[in-house]
Amino acid sequence: MPILNRAAELQDEVAEWRRHIHARPELLFAVENTAAFVAEKLKEFGVDEIVTGIGRTGVVGLIRGKGEGRRTIGLRADMDALPLTEITGKPWASKTPGKMHACGHDGHTAMLLGAAKYLAETRNFNGNVAVIFQPAEEGGGGGNLMVKDGMMERFEIEEVYGMHNLPGLPVGQFAIRKGAIMAATDEFTVTIKGRGGHAAQPHRTIDPIVIGAQIVANLQMIASRTADPLRSVVVSVTKFNAGFAHNVIPNDATFAGTVRTLDGEVRTLAETRFRQIVEGLVAAHGAEAEISFHRNYPVTVNHPDETEHAVATASAIAGEGNVNAEIDPMMGGEDFSYMLNARPGAFIFIGNGDSAGLHNPAYDFNDEAIAHGISYWVRLAEQRLGA
Repeated sequence: MPILNRAAELQDEVAEWRRHIHARPELLFAVENTAAFVAEKLKEFGVDEIVTGIGRTGVVGLIRGKGEGRRTIGLRADMDALPLTEITGKPWASKTPGKMHACGHDGHTAMLLGAAKYLAETRNFNGNVAVIFQPAEEGGGGGNLMVKDGMMERFEIEEVYGMHNLPGLPVGQFAIRKGAIMAATDEFTVTIKGRGGHAAQPHRTIDPIVIGAQIVANLQMIASRTADPLRSVVVSVTKFNAGFAHNVIPNDATFAGTVRTLDGEVRTLAETRFRQIVEGLVAAHGAEAEISFHRNYPVTVNHPDETEHAVATASAIAGEGNVNAEIDPMMGGEDFSYMLNARPGAFIFIGNGDSAGLHNPAYDFNDEAIAHGISYWVRLAEQRLGA
């Protein structure tokens, strides 16, 4: 069962939608124009119920099947862009300086719109399909807000599925795994409060830069000497700010970064050890510290049965040899995790071919993937709702 003929027919039209969205990127929750475009398309398709403003600017469309069934499954796409300046030079490149679709959410939204059009035309399923268009995946936790707004209960969603493009994976291929597939994305900021003074008299100071450097080095021992080597953890310090002159030791130093983990036990262990290292080294040098440790997106965990359904659907479209059902987990984060915490489901990757990487100013979604994505969504809906 290869890609659907109708999905192939829709590819050029859906690509135009994708390029329209790509040229008009919006950030986080400020996706009003994108959401309005989505809602207008859903209305044009004859979707039975369209609700806007879920999770502030999210959109949900409900498509009812031909049968008497009441089960509802959710299919989710994200809508927001990133604060980057595009360098692709494509005719549909971003028209807004400093904003671009560098993660393919334009493609995700367009593919789900294509699937919604097909499903509204055919209704070859027994139950309901909720097409979910989410804001603020890139750091805003829009998925969490949609769940908190009662989306699952309002539409009686029993299962929920997500999809993301993956550069380097050939077009027409899929990848997935049971269990943890993407990491928790905790964030930290630490300000060390020392005592400044003349750089030629360090003995009269409490040097926050030296203390901070020791902390940064020792934080790497969380991975190398605290956590089980077979259970992943990443601690990355990505900012370090201190000082203002060559001959002055400053009063303060601030550093920040992220901790990535793939299970709750290691997540808690990493935070505990992080605080011990910072507090211990600061106290040893007579300084003080302000620690902000924010638990951000949780681990994205695919449910076993739903992952098998996703694998079966992808295999029917692409062939078993083109579906990697045991891809290695990734240490990037994904706020679809909140939806998977609320309902059983699965998150799958679709090939974007030999493109620039995600979050790269040279990235562009590969329109050749569109028919494959539409076919996956349609077949999954029909399979789960007894077509």
